[in-house]
Amino acid sequence: MPELPEVEALSAFLTEHLVGREIGRIHPVAINVLKTYDPPVTALQGRTVDAVGRRGKFLVISAGDLHLVVHLARAGWLRWQQKLPAAPPRPGKGPLALRVQLADDPATGFDLTEAGTQKRLAVYCVTDPEQVPGIARLGPDPLDPAFTATELHQLLAGEKRQLKGVLRDQSVLAGIGNAYSDEILHAAKMSPFKLAARLSEAETATLHAAIGDTLRDAVERSRGLAAGELKAEKKTGLRVHGRTGQPCPVCGDTIREVSFADSSLQYCPTCQTGGKPLADRRFSKLLK
Repeated sequence: MPELPEVEALSAFLTEHLVGREIGRIHPVAINVLKTYDPPVTALQGRTVDAVGRRGKFLVISAGDLHLVVHLARAGWLRWQQKLPAAPPRPGKGPLALRVQLADDPATGFDLTEAGTQKRLAVYCVTDPEQVPGIARLGPDPLDPAFTATELHQLLAGEKRQLKGVLRDQSVLAGIGNAYSDEILHAAKMSPFKLAARLSEAETATLHAAIGDTLRDAVERSRGLAAGELKAEKKTGLRVHGRTGQPCPVCGDTIREVSFADSSLQYCPTCQTGGKPLADRRFSKLLK
């Protein structure tokens, strides 16, 4: 799933390639991706893009008083194209969900695609990004310079949930998903099952630093890359997520995994849990 660093990089890429150019044609191929209908997404045709930005994991393409808001979800992606076919795309069973062609060069534009059978890619056309429910409920952006360790401590106070779940909650912090929550907790040397409310001020400061350092490093690694290169860059930069059975790059212990119904987490026992493996919550209580 694209998370804050990848969406930030996509925003930067589109700022360079899209801002100042007029939208020609918009082809909604998979109607189910459209979450708003008034104004229609085709109302953006003929408008000039004046800004591209990010809100959490949402990409916002602005053209005057209209905004194309995209949430790529788990399996969605944006593919920049410079050789689009002349014929309009036809609805079908392929991954293509929506195509945007530029007016000055109809062969140039971008496709929104989604792999797999679970279709969660979401596209909105709104007059204010805050009209998108997912944006309206976002918590603070962890890369905002105004976001301090004190604010994080206040957000975690009273949270009876585990750190892993809290970090992924977009209403608490905007933009962190499954992969970077694993990376942040590994950098902070904290168990994913530690209760958020139990963090001391010193531990919160450590977590705050790990959040900032991990996300900024990922953004920096992605800087200047083309949209099609971002997925591979994300994978190569991860130290524990998706690396079950491999040695921890810090201590050499074997990276372990806990599986859930629709996701999994990875961690290093030596770095994060005092050498103790975590139990699978589907069958037993966690080991503290």
